[in-house]
Order: sequence, then structure tokens, then C-alpha cells
Amino acid sequence: MLQNNFLKMNRKNFFVIIILLTTFSFGQNQIIQQKFIQKIYNVALNDGKSYNWLDHLSNQIGGRLSGSLNAERAIQWSREELNLLKIDNVYLQPVMVPKWVRGTFEYARIITGPGKTMNVPICALGGSIATPNLGIEAEVVEVKNFDELEKIGKKQINGKIVFFNRKMPDTIINPLKAYKKTVDQRTKGASIASKYGAVGVIVRSMNFRLDDFPHTGSTYYGNIPNKDRIPAAAISTNGAELLSSMLSINPKTTFYFKQNCKNYPEVLSHNVIGEIKGSEFPNEIILVGGHLDSWDLGDGSHDDGAGVVQSMEVLNIFKTLNYKPKRTIRVVLFMNEENGLKGGKEYAERARLNNENHIFALESDLGGFTPRGFSFETSKKKFLKLKNWEKFFKPYLSDNFIFGTSAPDIGPLKSDNIVLVGLRPDLQRYFEYHHAANDRFDAINKRELELGAAAMTSLVYLVDQFGIQD
Repeated sequence: MLQNNFLKMNRKNFFVIIILLTTFSFGQNQIIQQKFIQKIYNVALNDGKSYNWLDHLSNQIGGRLSGSLNAERAIQWSREELNLLKIDNVYLQPVMVPKWVRGTFEYARIITGPGKTMNVPICALGGSIATPNLGIEAEVVEVKNFDELEKIGKKQINGKIVFFNRKMPDTIINPLKAYKKTVDQRTKGASIASKYGAVGVIVRSMNFRLDDFPHTGSTYYGNIPNKDRIPAAAISTNGAELLSSMLSINPKTTFYFKQNCKNYPEVLSHNVIGEIKGSEFPNEIILVGGHLDSWDLGDGSHDDGAGVVQSMEVLNIFKTLNYKPKRTIRVVLFMNEENGLKGGKEYAERARLNNENHIFALESDLGGFTPRGFSFETSKKKFLKLKNWEKFFKPYLSDNFIFGTSAPDIGPLKSDNIVLVGLRPDLQRYFEYHHAANDRFDAINKRELELGAAAMTSLVYLVDQFGIQD
């Protein structure tokens, strides 16, 4: 009897010891990870390359519209910089991209009477056709949405310019959601207005702020024949307010605009890819990236030069810390996110053909502002496990892990086996710069940019350490 009791006590003690050792081991591992993440932030903030890289990309190369000379210069520059990191592999992935050229800058004026005109800032929308050589002058029909077009009808719209003046809703706190409530007038406005006989389209810029910067972006004609397509331009928010005010005083107010943009056949371009091979699970790929192309009005510092250099910085930080990843860490600088998403689609197709096993993909494409957290596109079960990592980011104020969408270029990789993630910076100022001429390097805050790079590197580090478990 005494012997049995002794054995029972020993078994109890054994299990208690095992639990204590496991708890201690977990606690020790967590301390190790926390210390390494601190090192990541130290490198990003003290010895990082992201800000200087972006300075060169923005100020020495500039706007990088797909198919342009600057886009090609950016491809060669980023490949050279990745090679200087002495990582395991750097290569270019061919991709055919659209080529649209703005031509000479656009001109527009509001005409309220003979000799009475007011110039307003506009810019052609990407993919738009040109106006006739002498421009277009016509009366204006102001609408907020497509339903209003239908109610007004073809008889009242035929031969006129349609002015889409739907504001980004101020009461929607998340700017991305406000943007989604308005962007259809830019992407579909020309194709829909043309069916009612409109001769042109003017679209209010997607921007909360009242200013004089028109914001470009893609417009799409679908299957409409070239002869039936109409020119489309964005007008600044101040310009939109003025035009609307003039129309309220005189509904017969006319508008004149001229642009000579042109679409060309697709041309060859490239995604830029660099990687550090995994030491234990080389076939498990962790992708981090941004898009190398930008619009042509500014230099694309926020959209998406910031995401490009932050992604490159992930590899630089790991090399600086002499970190040997278990899994393959791959940086992809995608081409043609802005007007076609050809780079993201081509990359995903090649990955499928090569049977590559991507377990995680992280993209930064919302500017170089203060990082607040990440948005995860995955199963609810995986998300709840990943949400446990918020504690690692709390000291750096970037611990807002949300269940939602990720980012455009990595979207084509979507499957049940991969976690897609978007960096989520503070977005309240993002649409002041989005696709506009003021998206320049002087709008970048060095510390905010570096904090974003550190947050991305930390998340990649944790995925590499733990993997992605169901």
C-alpha cells in the first residue's frame, strides 16, 4: 500500500514538473523572441536603409508608370540594391504590362459667359482616351451616382459632359471604406456615361481634403469599341466645389477640357525578386512585397515607394543581424499594380506552375505612415491563433490585428493554404496624397517609414519561427 501511494505521488510530481518545465520553456522562448524583435527595431531605426533607398527611388528616378523609362530604371536599381545585400538569389521575372502615356499636361476651364472663364486643375484618368485636338466644350450634367444618370436619361445627357461629384463620406472613419464608397465613379464612370451619349466625364478626386491637386487612377471601358469611348479626367476637390457652385447658379454653365493621352500595345517589363533560402524548410515560402510602379504625377513615395523599400529592408535587417531563417524569405517588387495588376497575376501563375508552397504573404501598399497593425485574410481559426502575437507588437503600438482583406498584388495567390496580410498604417492622411502630384518624398516621415519596416520584419520573423499551423 505504501509503495502504491509513493508511486502515485511520484507520478503526480512528475507531471507537475513537466508542466512547470514546459511553462518555463515557453516563457524563455517568448523572452528570446521579444529580445530579437527589439533588435529588429534597433536596426530599422538606427542602421536601416529604407529612407535613403526611398530618397533615391523618388528623387533620382521619380514616377514609375508601367511601361515607362523610369519603371525600367527602377527595376535595374532595385535589382542592383538587392544584389548588394549578398542574399542567396536575385532575379527578374518577365511580365507584359500596359503602356499608357499622359502626353502634355491637361487644361480645363469653367465658362460662365462670353469671356468669363475660370481655370481649374484636372488630370487625365489612367487608360483614358484623348480629347479631340481642339478639346471638348459642352454643358455639364452633375450627378452623384449611376442611378441619377438613369433617371435623367439619354435625352438630357446626350452631347454633354457628365460630372460625377460624389464625395468620400466624412462620417466613415476608416478611409479605405470611404474610398470604396466613391471609387466606382472613377473606374466605371466613363464607360457608363458613354451609353447615355455623354461626350466626356469629369470625376471628383478621391480625397477628404479640399485642395487643388487632382488625383488620377484607372478608368476602364470594358468591351466598348474605341470609337464609342469618351475621355475621362479627375478634377481637384476645390475645382469640384467651384464647378458645382457655378452649376447651382447657372445650370447652362459649360466646361472645356483638353488632354492628349494615348494607349499603346503592351510592353515587356519585370517583377524584381530577391530571397534568402530557408535553412530547415526551404520549400516553405514567406513572401513580403510592394509594387514598384507608380502613377506619373508625383514620384510615388507613399504609393508605393514606401512599400518597396520597407520590403527590401526586411532582408537587410535579417542580413545585418546575421539571422538565418528556417523558411525561405522572398521579397517581390511587383510591376503594374496601378493599371492592370499584371505583375501580381503573373507571379501567382508562375508560382502555381512551379508548384511553389507559399505559406504567408505580406504586402505594404498603404503609404509610409505610422504602422498600427495588420489585416489578415485567412480562415477564422488561423487568424485567432495569429492574433495571439499581438503581445509582441504592443510595445511598438502596432498591435491592431484585424480579420479582413490583405493587399492587391498578393491577392492572386489566395488559397486555403496561404495567409495573406496587409500592413495597416494610420490612413487618415493617405488619400491626401493618393495618385496625386503631392505624393513626393517630402511627404515621407523617416521614423514612420522605419517603424513600418520594423513591424513587417517582426511579423515575418515570428512566422519563420513558428510557421503557420491550422
